[in-house]
Amino acid sequence: MEVEDIPQPDQVDGAPHPRMTSHLYGQSIAEAAFLEAFNSNRLHHAWLISGPRGVGKATLAWRIARFLLDQPLETAALFGAPSTPDTLDVDPTSTVQRHVTALSESRLFLCRRPWDDKLERLKQDITVDEVRRLKSFFNFSSADGGRRVVIVDAADEMNKNAANALLKILEEPPARVTMLLVSHRPLSLLPTIRSRCRTLACHALAPDDLAAALAGAGFETSTNPTALSVLAAGSVGEAIRLISHDGLKLYATLIDLLETGKMDRPTAIHLAESCTSKAGAARYDVAIRLIGVLMHRIASAGVFGPPKIAVSPAEASLLTRLAPSVH
Repeated sequence: MEVEDIPQPDQVDGAPHPRMTSHLYGQSIAEAAFLEAFNSNRLHHAWLISGPRGVGKATLAWRIARFLLDQPLETAALFGAPSTPDTLDVDPTSTVQRHVTALSESRLFLCRRPWDDKLERLKQDITVDEVRRLKSFFNFSSADGGRRVVIVDAADEMNKNAANALLKILEEPPARVTMLLVSHRPLSLLPTIRSRCRTLACHALAPDDLAAALAGAGFETSTNPTALSVLAAGSVGEAIRLISHDGLKLYATLIDLLETGKMDRPTAIHLAESCTSKAGAARYDVAIRLIGVLMHRIASAGVFGPPKIAVSPAEASLLTRLAPSVH
């Protein structure tokens, strides 16, 4: 397989890679917290960027990486005090921007699940060998004594040996190295890893921010942005999956199957065939997730009453029938 054809484990299918995304929506609090630490000379050596999958954690990590690598060396202060930055934005025409985009920046190390040439697929875990490669990176990068950055995406995917190897680095961090750990499930990490990191919490996006992020990534959201926001739970990555695999229509089909009160065999068979064909693996994953979403919304409606926002009138009718409010 050609290098350019190898799937990237830290990229949602059909979406730009996070390093290609220049603007981050809905995470201004996390950005401000990092800038405050940087500007007050309290920059921690390791940051745990946590939150739901697809809300911009990796995009934030790449923005921080570009920002740090674009900062002038301390010797530049001889020619005047540098200004205090109020944004993580960097010049889109800068050398750092070009090198990071091309993954050719020698001061940046990306640790992620590697490709298995023998099995011709991505490995299930980040292996200890990937973490051990950091030793060479620390030895040979940044000959000018400048800053170096490591991104681990996602830290949840490290196996036990890899996690222990990373912990040793966090316990004795090299000088002028900033570690950025992206985590969808921070509680799954070793407590000792969490305790050595400062946390930047990212949250689900509001509907307006979600729509803006999708538009920035080149996706049309005008069909039913409210329904998309609800089903994606404020996740840009999940919204892209729904758009790419006709998720709104699929959810409507699930509603119809339950709303009729009897088995609609042709519709059920068509749905099953669309998800089990050779090209339907991704659609199958979306369908399973949407079934879980629907079951959760039915159960929640029975306990807490109807949701504040219904995906559609048909869903509102179904929830009322299957889970009458006890309030």
